[in-house]
Amino acid sequence: MKKLSVAVAVCAALVSSYTSAEVRINGFASIVGGKSLDSDNTLYGYDDNISFKNESVFALQLSADLQDKLSATAQIVARGDNDFDAEFEWAYVTYEFSDELQLSAGKMRVPFYRYSDFIDVGYAYRWVRPPQSVYNIPFSTYEGLSLLHNTQLGDWDSTLQVIYGGFDGEIDAVSANDKAELNNFAGINWTMSRDWLSLRAAYLVAETSFELDSNDSTGAALNGLEDILRASNLTSLADDIAIDEDNSTFIGLGFSIDYNDILFDAEYTQLEVENSILAEQSQYYASVGYRLDDVIIHFTYEDNDDKHDSSRFDKIQAIPSLNAAVNGALEGVRAQSNVYTIGARYDFHPSAAFKIDFSRFEDDITDTETDVIAVGIDLVF
Repeated sequence: MKKLSVAVAVCAALVSSYTSAEVRINGFASIVGGKSLDSDNTLYGYDDNISFKNESVFALQLSADLQDKLSATAQIVARGDNDFDAEFEWAYVTYEFSDELQLSAGKMRVPFYRYSDFIDVGYAYRWVRPPQSVYNIPFSTYEGLSLLHNTQLGDWDSTLQVIYGGFDGEIDAVSANDKAELNNFAGINWTMSRDWLSLRAAYLVAETSFELDSNDSTGAALNGLEDILRASNLTSLADDIAIDEDNSTFIGLGFSIDYNDILFDAEYTQLEVENSILAEQSQYYASVGYRLDDVIIHFTYEDNDDKHDSSRFDKIQAIPSLNAAVNGALEGVRAQSNVYTIGARYDFHPSAAFKIDFSRFEDDITDTETDVIAVGIDLVF
């Protein structure tokens, strides 16, 4: 409730300053309901009881033109899975050096993916949710700087973004509430568009540290294994389990086609945190859609493969029990899965869309399937 009060106070302050700055207030919302069709398995937070809370979102975005090429932007988001407590998702200021070049500073979105800037704006894409096999990094914002350059390169529109900053917060990565710290977080994001084709590439690096949650069974087990390795004078192996100032790299490639009534999107991402318990992650999706007036029907295939290189196993064969424990920890973060989604979007209003998606998740590790159906209404205002 305190967070909501702060958000309301900021809104009131910005509106009251209207005499000295032009303030625009926009918003968006997604009301989403869904359920798992399998009584024993959950997916995307859904079990076999229908829920309209898990993926629902309500947000306001405030933009203030402070004149003399300076502006301020804030986005306040209330998520259903967080009991609709309002929090600042964005809060930054921007200075325009020219029509082509601008510098922003504050809390902003990390440009991991094609839909990063509007990942919460369901109205901006055709699915109920973006493909989660790719869109799965458990944080989406950073605090720092962003330099954005827009220009024309022949017949192509070019958008080049360079970022630098850091992240410090709790995320759900290895265990339930890991304390994550990313320093020297830097990267580049380049998008080229021409007519019906858009191409995108992203490359980001950071110095990554995690403090695993000891109250979580996975976190407690990994912390205990690290302690045993250090007590056994296996310091280098303990360092390979810990996530402490390790170099991490993210690569993202994608393209999209909007040709006549045919839509096609594909993205590939790769994430690695070197010398850590985190598996090397590679994932992609490909999605095809067809537009029929106000209706889009679509099909999407996703693939996810998280694993450690085979050279990391069997490092301490002289101590079979400890060797098995390390191998088990490395194997425990492995993931291999596929998702098939078929759905439809109906733009029944200039500012609203109805969506329905059916998704089947196939876990190749456990050899299980989980089906989820979700419906939603996305709004912009």
